[in-house]
Amino acid sequence: MEPIYLDHAATTPLDPEVLEAMIPYFTDASANANSAHQLGRRAKVAVEDSRETIASILGAEPSEIVFTSGGTESDNAAIRGVFEVAHRKGRSEIVTSEIEHHAVIHPAECLKLSGAKPTYVPVSPSGGVTADALSSVCGDKTAIVSLMHVNNEVGTINPIADLADIAHQHGAYFHTDAVQSVGKLPVNVNELNVDFLSLSGHKLNGPKGIGVLFVKNGSPWIPLIHGGSQEKRRRGGTLNVPAIVGLASAMAKADAQRQTRWAHYQKCRTLFLNTLKEHADGYFEINGGLDSEVERVPHILNLCFHSPEGKTLDGEMLLLNLDIENVCVSNGSACTSGAVEPSHVLLGMGISTQQAMSSIRLSIGHSNTPEELTHAAKTIANVVKRMLSKP
Repeated sequence: MEPIYLDHAATTPLDPEVLEAMIPYFTDASANANSAHQLGRRAKVAVEDSRETIASILGAEPSEIVFTSGGTESDNAAIRGVFEVAHRKGRSEIVTSEIEHHAVIHPAECLKLSGAKPTYVPVSPSGGVTADALSSVCGDKTAIVSLMHVNNEVGTINPIADLADIAHQHGAYFHTDAVQSVGKLPVNVNELNVDFLSLSGHKLNGPKGIGVLFVKNGSPWIPLIHGGSQEKRRRGGTLNVPAIVGLASAMAKADAQRQTRWAHYQKCRTLFLNTLKEHADGYFEINGGLDSEVERVPHILNLCFHSPEGKTLDGEMLLLNLDIENVCVSNGSACTSGAVEPSHVLLGMGISTQQAMSSIRLSIGHSNTPEELTHAAKTIANVVKRMLSKP
């Protein structure tokens, strides 16, 4: 059978309708959007129409939308851009958490060379951040707080509006990485009360290599990339017109189908867990637990596998064995110098190294079928039991 793809939190397949919308800007309308001739103007119109579509979905002004190469660039641009301004005014603290994406953690750590002080807010065992926890670490030296909307490994939803309010009470700016929430949850920058927001096209069946940084009008910020007048001098570089068009198309479709897709994710998750429990009860647990839908998205599941007696297995080997069986999942691990390390997200939640190394992540897409989830659950149960039966 064809491989069952359950790694949509890593990337999603490009929607055929999105590709169709992009094709003209690879061919007949492939001019530079900053050129003054008629073909350039046609490309420019496509960019600005896309900007308006995206702004409307986010509840933003078109002038607040800056196109980037993706979530990583957007995260870096927000954190570095705010710090450069705030540091000159005596604010050197960057507040984040230990379970953020590395696109947030690494620039915060790198800015130590420029005088930054990264401060990490405690996270709950379920992988969330509370307003009380954030209040305990914010102060008059805090420049920016960066906390993700939905965690990419365990699916926890943070109360962003409440967290942003805490940051603002201390005179700091608030950034959220919404890469995993746009297209899944209602994401309105005004309701979330954020100053900066990152998103990426390839997480919602759009193209790779395109993203957005929302910059609230009036927010002090220095651009990350210089060298051109594009994006009102906020991001140099020739505009990727096909990808911009594709991003707007993907966001519009995801927004229109959001509730239907959410119900589909819930159905698939319930079916998967019920089937897995039927065939492997006592052999797994959900990392972080399974809270209400208000607190956790239904399309991301992080599971630890062990025998009923507590014997654990190697998550990397489990992943490879499942791949042989045509079930494609991930484990959130990073491979550095040939050594597999446990997920920093799970460790940040207080999960033991052994349990983290025995875990995998499944992330469901709207194209997955109930039959695929049933088959995947049975396959995982069989593979786990086989692995744990070996001496």
